Amino acid sequence: MFTTHATFLLAGQTVHHITFDPSTFNDADLLWLPHYHQLADAGRKRKADHLAGRIAAFHALNGQTVPGIGNNGEPLWPTGITGSISHSGTQAVAICRQNGLTGIDCEAIIDEKESREIQDGVIHPQEAQLLTQSGLPFDLAFTLTFSAKESLFKALFPQVQAWMGFDSARITALNADTLTLTLTRPLPPFAQNQPFTLHWCRLDAMVVTLICDE
Repeated sequence: MFTTHATFLLAGQTVHHITFDPSTFNDADLLWLPHYHQLADAGRKRKADHLAGRIAAFHALNGQTVPGIGNNGEPLWPTGITGSISHSGTQAVAICRQNGLTGIDCEAIIDEKESREIQDGVIHPQEAQLLTQSGLPFDLAFTLTFSAKESLFKALFPQVQAWMGFDSARITALNADTLTLTLTRPLPPFAQNQPFTLHWCRLDAMVVTLICDE
């Protein structure tokens, strides 16, 4: 599969960015992955997305290893490393760190019509009001909220080990480069009303959100 690798900084962290062409993917590309056999029954799109994400992770780990697949589909990072992977369309991103909560997500900006159609499943009316008042276009603000919740849940999962719906956290602040999510219920060891700050950036028609709390 044809890929290109680049990096950019977000919140002072190096994010590894892969642009890939799914039309150039073939099954033999998966043989590069130590866990390729676990993808035998996956569809072509899933295989290409997974491969692109693992290539990004390989770069994030300085070419030392490729994260495997956990029982819940999560990446298995080396001991002492926290990391996160995301993909959307023809883009994939990955980041890893020595410690702390780490979660990243990339999303193509959801157009306003679709945002309005699906908002009830993603945000509470109070969140919708905050997004409207943020000064950002609603489609951008909504996509950022969707993405940030995905980033947060990826970051928390290694400790929570439980499924988290979009109603598990609520956006309580949004500005030009950060946003705050607050838990709406206890997710042990994290308490109800605990806030988390995430950083975000826009890359053309895509947004990237990142949590990198200590």
